[in-house]
Amino acid sequence: MEPKNKILLVVNPISGNFDKANLINTVKTKLANKNILVEVYETKGHEDIKAISKLINQHQPERLLVAGGDGTIQLVAKVLKDFDLSLGILPAGSANGFAINLNLPDNLNDQIEVATGETTFTIDTLELNGEMCLHISDLGINAELIRLYEHSNIRGKFGYFLQSFPTLFKSNYPYKFTIEAKGHKYVKKGVLLAIANANKFGTGANINPNGKLDDGKFEILIFKRLSIFQILKTLIKNSQLNSNFVEAISVEEATITCKNPVAFQIDGEFIGKRKKVVVKVSDQKLRVAVSKNFNPALNRNNNSEKI
Repeated sequence: MEPKNKILLVVNPISGNFDKANLINTVKTKLANKNILVEVYETKGHEDIKAISKLINQHQPERLLVAGGDGTIQLVAKVLKDFDLSLGILPAGSANGFAINLNLPDNLNDQIEVATGETTFTIDTLELNGEMCLHISDLGINAELIRLYEHSNIRGKFGYFLQSFPTLFKSNYPYKFTIEAKGHKYVKKGVLLAIANANKFGTGANINPNGKLDDGKFEILIFKRLSIFQILKTLIKNSQLNSNFVEAISVEEATITCKNPVAFQIDGEFIGKRKKVVVKVSDQKLRVAVSKNFNPALNRNNNSEKI
């Protein structure tokens, strides 16, 4: 019987530091039982956007699936600006922050069901210095941590944990941030400035409890000091974050400047050091497959002080 539908699966073979062969075979087998043909593309690290676009035009898939981390999801999202397709996510990175914000299941079979299901959710995307952001970017010690992690041989959350100690000793915090937004100028000092479209880091830390993925806004969060107690509270559902620890401003666009270059990351990828970041809500939206019971409000509560 000729397959009635086609799906293009984009796989990052090196993300998450595990072999993707079993994942690919599981997807193919499970979808073959539904009479769906799966075309597979493994990213090469160069000209991937061009190659994926060519495959979409050639095979006309009903949906794109992506197996990788946040960087791979972002790559495919860039492709989708030219196509009216939904994106199904099979989390296969080290932290999987975007998947955590979508409350995607942990089990691969369940992930496949969600990724190929009919329930979708359309989110905003951000543009930072011309680069796409899906969930959270930041300037400061977390970006410095990611920089060190990328040069480490130990992957996963334990790798992040091990790199936290040299980060604390080597970083030149507090940083001074100047924020121009909504016709005002704010001058703030802190250890970290986050630009958040979503709620959570890949660690599960809910740093932006009032954020919404689809409200046409994002939050700038200024973390004023290091507090292990307050950091641990971000891992507790419905916890109250102290206003002496973090302040937030909800905006549609902003310009952030620093006197000296500060470590900068987008969606878990270290970009370099920057003195200026211009950010706005992009015109591009992204339609992603989610669980039938997905409720973005469950990620939020009212516990951060607004500027």
